[in-house]
Amino acid sequence: MKIVIMSDSHGDKETVKAVSALSANATFHCGDSELSFDDPVLHTMHKVRGNCDMDARFPASVVVEVEGKTVLAVHGHEHDVKQSLMGLYYYAKECEADIVLFGHSHLYGAEMKDGILFLNPGSTMQPRGGKEATYAVVEWDEILRVSFKNNAHETIDFMELKNV
Repeated sequence: MKIVIMSDSHGDKETVKAVSALSANATFHCGDSELSFDDPVLHTMHKVRGNCDMDARFPASVVVEVEGKTVLAVHGHEHDVKQSLMGLYYYAKECEADIVLFGHSHLYGAEMKDGILFLNPGSTMQPRGGKEATYAVVEWDEILRVSFKNNAHETIDFMELKNV
């Protein structure tokens, strides 16, 4: 299973177009695209509303099944992810999620908690913390691999977990 995740692109249509064209079982935008819900560059993506998205047609969250894994995507502002992942953790348990995707902080990172992968792809437009603009790729078969890539599609960080 392979998914591509981006967030916080803040109007950058070219990067959204490039990332959405990557080969994957599913692609996700975790909010703050600042585009309209029906913008063609978002057409193939599962997408949610961020705090900077004005189009009310974006859902607050999406839950989809991808190759046997339940994926929950949110922006994160409604779950206070800048302070703690606990609120999002409880929501993930309610949704029976295997993977939780979120943005909002503009900082990339991933961690496992009780068998659930929590992943923030960072921001493709306005990264924080002195980091590069990033999106993420998750590949999960016998091994879980998470790659964080810059807008030139180069891997800048990577994690691998076995026996998950």
